[in-house]
Amino acid sequence: MGTEDEVKKLKEKKAKFMEMGGQEAVARQKKSGKLTARERLELLFDPNTFNETDLFIKHRSTDFGMEKREVPAEGVITGYGEVDGRLVFAFSQDFTSMGGSLGEMHAAKICKIMDMAMKVGAPVVGLNDSGGARIQEGVKALSGYGQIFYRNSISSGVIPQIAVIMGPCAGGAVYSPAMADWTIMVEKTSYMFITGPKVIKAVTGEDIDFEGLGGAKIHTETSGVAHFATQDDASAIKVIRELLSYFPSNNVENPPLALPKPAPENSDEKLQKIIPNNINEIYDVKELISAIVDEGKFLEPYAGFARNIIVAFARIMGQVVGIIANQPAYLAGCLDVDASDKATRFIRFCDAFNIPLLNIVDVPGFLPGTHQEHAGIIRHGAKMLWCYSEATVPKITVVVRKAYGGAYLAMCSKDLGADIVYAWPTAEIAVMGAEGAAEIVFSKEIQSAADPKAVLSEKIKEYRDAFANPYVAASLGYLDEVIEPRQTREKIANALKMLSTKRETRPPKKHGNIPM
Repeated sequence: MGTEDEVKKLKEKKAKFMEMGGQEAVARQKKSGKLTARERLELLFDPNTFNETDLFIKHRSTDFGMEKREVPAEGVITGYGEVDGRLVFAFSQDFTSMGGSLGEMHAAKICKIMDMAMKVGAPVVGLNDSGGARIQEGVKALSGYGQIFYRNSISSGVIPQIAVIMGPCAGGAVYSPAMADWTIMVEKTSYMFITGPKVIKAVTGEDIDFEGLGGAKIHTETSGVAHFATQDDASAIKVIRELLSYFPSNNVENPPLALPKPAPENSDEKLQKIIPNNINEIYDVKELISAIVDEGKFLEPYAGFARNIIVAFARIMGQVVGIIANQPAYLAGCLDVDASDKATRFIRFCDAFNIPLLNIVDVPGFLPGTHQEHAGIIRHGAKMLWCYSEATVPKITVVVRKAYGGAYLAMCSKDLGADIVYAWPTAEIAVMGAEGAAEIVFSKEIQSAADPKAVLSEKIKEYRDAFANPYVAASLGYLDEVIEPRQTREKIANALKMLSTKRETRPPKKHGNIPM
């Protein structure tokens, strides 16, 4: 046969596989509100840049009639291309082909691109839409999952990993997305759980549906397993592209610089007025963040989880920063178990990928209560102390109002390695609030007074005048500068520029023993 004949045969084979699981299966996929595996990749990558790998891979199973069954592309599309001109690897499970079930060769395709991504230093995106392990392949399918998990771990901190749940994800299938850096779920069509509703009903007698057990709302607001919930597949892919715009391709590169953009109009005025006169009055720290970042734009993971702390990616004069900010509008901005975990994971990601940390502090303390103590707030809070101390990226802290006790330290004080610490004139850096401190320090005078309430009020004012300000900390060198709120963006930008050549190391060791 001549070349033309062989080329024709190649095209016919490709065309057959491009049909995926066939017209009926594709129609069912569309009817359920989902894009196909190939459509998802078309949206993810820049036009005409995707290069598919291992299209003709076949399974090797001969049990349960599998030797007669052909699974197009082995149920997963793999390859590489460009996202905003930068190299990215991806796999997209095809639910129309045997439910996207994972077998030996399906896993081998995924492992192959993960290995290649590590070799060349490029991010990996996993579009998950699978019925789980291919039962007909038994332990070989389980081995495939194990090999993927191993690569998730080895790749962590070397290349960014993003997982998107676009269908069911149950049992062992949930662990690879959980080991990725960022997990995105699609509302109403994606689910994650270890054991399904039927098993739970049989074991515990509890009635629950897929959505209530492991839907996007549960995992982005209650469990904290997922970081973003989107309305549909296209929205999820838009988030992927936006996330990647903030990341370097690997751990030896810096985040991509962008052209500097101005802050929103009237941002200086907003900063000057944002802190209420009443120390116990709330405000939305997101308004503060939007007033100091380029164009007021930031991307917020975990938006519905542990809302007492905000984590976000943004740019200041074109430079990527990771922002961690207490949120006074929720639980007064106290740190609790979930907030500590949320901040800790964000700190570690930013440190792994050379993203400077900006900490905005307004924290009255760790959340009190038996529930928090019994849930291990000591252990969870210690993670923040640990990770800030361990991080070697530039660390800039701005204290805008309350900074009390151990929570002041946990939000990256000078003692935990902050390179530059600014404070607004409204800052209060102390062991505790003036009310509590006065009752302890002046307890005898208050108890013996003819009018205890009047004396307490007087002593609160005395303590507040003496300590509830930034100047004591500044006089001791714990602050580098007390600044006007309107100066915040400029000061941060100058500090980032100064710290751009920062080099800092830690003692050689295999790894520390973080208080997990």
